[in-house]
Amino acid sequence: MTRQFIVTAVASLLLAGTARADIVIICHPSAGALSPEQVAEVYQGKSNLALPIDLPEASGLRNDFYKKVTGKEPGQIKALWARLAFSGKALPPREMGDASAVKKAVAADPKAIGYIDKSALDASVKVLLPLN
Repeated sequence: MTRQFIVTAVASLLLAGTARADIVIICHPSAGALSPEQVAEVYQGKSNLALPIDLPEASGLRNDFYKKVTGKEPGQIKALWARLAFSGKALPPREMGDASAVKKAVAADPKAIGYIDKSALDASVKVLLPLN
């Protein structure tokens, strides 16, 4: 019975880790539109059309966001930003502690974009792009 409990517990943890959130890319209410390609370029340091805001590195939402938007793994993105920062070509996105801080930063800067779980959305920002 103990073995069955352990197998069930591990399976539950694995399934919980695969649940995906509905991510929305947010911007200042007065900001103009960006295409998905432009957002990917901003978050890879290839464009300065917007100021990218990140969630913490340990955030599962951050990992999902980068995979969906850039098609790259978190380690690849980290290496990309390290090269850009070292060469002086670009600074990595500002990292905020949680969705509330991301919303606050984006609401305060018309050039900023960020991403949060759709459930954290409110009227202080507008949806630039939904990711499903």
